[in-house]
Amino acid sequence: MSQSAPSGNDMTQNDPAGKQAPGHAAGHSADDGNMVDKLLQFDLEQEIAAAEQKKPWPSGIHAKTLVKKPDLRVVLILAAPGGKMDQHHADGTISVQVLKGRIQFSTSGESHSLRAGNFLTLAASIKHDVEAQEDSAFLLTIGWPKGEDLESMPHRGYGS
Repeated sequence: MSQSAPSGNDMTQNDPAGKQAPGHAAGHSADDGNMVDKLLQFDLEQEIAAAEQKKPWPSGIHAKTLVKKPDLRVVLILAAPGGKMDQHHADGTISVQVLKGRIQFSTSGESHSLRAGNFLTLAASIKHDVEAQEDSAFLLTIGWPKGEDLESMPHRGYGS
């Protein structure tokens, strides 16, 4: 039987026995913010619904880090129509998986229209921007480099 992480701080809210897989909101993090649990499970529909209850979002974007580990980040991002993440980069390889709606993902003079069910990857340090064409939700996954690799990256932050 599948169980999902609670969306609030009270793990016993829907699971009196406390057997649900804990998520970030459950507070299972080390002092540096990295999660210590070896298994995390999330109900993405529930996470999206909870985030939509917080509308309107400043700048039309809502982001929630679901997983933070030394080598991995997973962020749920919701965007209202026209919500934009201006040009930026990630220090690790990223993937974007659209769960709902449609976004425009642009990099290196190329623009990609992505809709629910679409998935893309992008190498580390490449500048890109994202704009929602309609109410949208997507998962951003970042393969996070080790500290020494991060510090030694040539032209850090501006790959080709």
